[in-house]
Amino acid sequence: MNQPIGVIDSGVGGLTVASELMRQLPKESIIYLGDTERCPYGPRPKEEVVQYTWEMVNFLLEKNIKMLVIACNTATAYTLHILREQLDIPVVGVIQPGARAAIANTRTYNIGVIGTEGTIASEAYPASLRHINAGITVHGLACPRFVPLVERGLISGEEAYQIVEESLEPLKQHKQMDTLILGCTHYPMIRELVQEVMGSTVAIISSGEETAREVSTILGFKKTFYTGDKAAEHQFYTTGDPIIFEQIASRWLEQKIEAVNKIQLTQVKSMEK
Repeated sequence: MNQPIGVIDSGVGGLTVASELMRQLPKESIIYLGDTERCPYGPRPKEEVVQYTWEMVNFLLEKNIKMLVIACNTATAYTLHILREQLDIPVVGVIQPGARAAIANTRTYNIGVIGTEGTIASEAYPASLRHINAGITVHGLACPRFVPLVERGLISGEEAYQIVEESLEPLKQHKQMDTLILGCTHYPMIRELVQEVMGSTVAIISSGEETAREVSTILGFKKTFYTGDKAAEHQFYTTGDPIIFEQIASRWLEQKIEAVNKIQLTQVKSMEK
């Protein structure tokens, strides 16, 4: 089935998921939409996040996507259940795959989660982790300075390191914690800094790889893999500055990304039940 997979995010962070989709599913075409104009979603009220997510979804539905990937933890926490109820295509979020990967890794059953204010406040990760193993101890920490850092393209250097170090200080007191979930898809772009601050004894978990694996499983189950000979064609859309988006996307995807389309999303009424 030569329909594209739709990927939405509050900004450029979802490119960390898109890159895994491209790596694991090289024949599948992807349409990526990042709402960089209104990023970050983390501090926003739930109702606003739901509305913005629906605006992105409606845009991609017009592109005849065969599956939707919510590559934003805050949007996943607030809208996954709504979208699954109301759409007739498969919808995949990034929280459950990340939780599964963390539990497969931990040996102490002490897991840290860093994310936006919205993701941490939603308690979505603790719920997902304890649904799998009720004995898990979870240490959540909101890191509101990280997303603006990544959106600026500041993913290395002294200033970035200092911000990461200051933000993660509260987690370093949990000596039994052996696994840390990057609970925001922007965060893998500063993964090396996070690893340096937390030390080599803490495994850093990103949901991108596991999310792509789940997408692959669903495509196989639904028999909707593209099996033809046409090369994958990826499209990128942003509500913000396309030049900055192109620069970050080209660096992260390790290929020249051009013709990023700037769009204005159409406002919709919240469709939450």
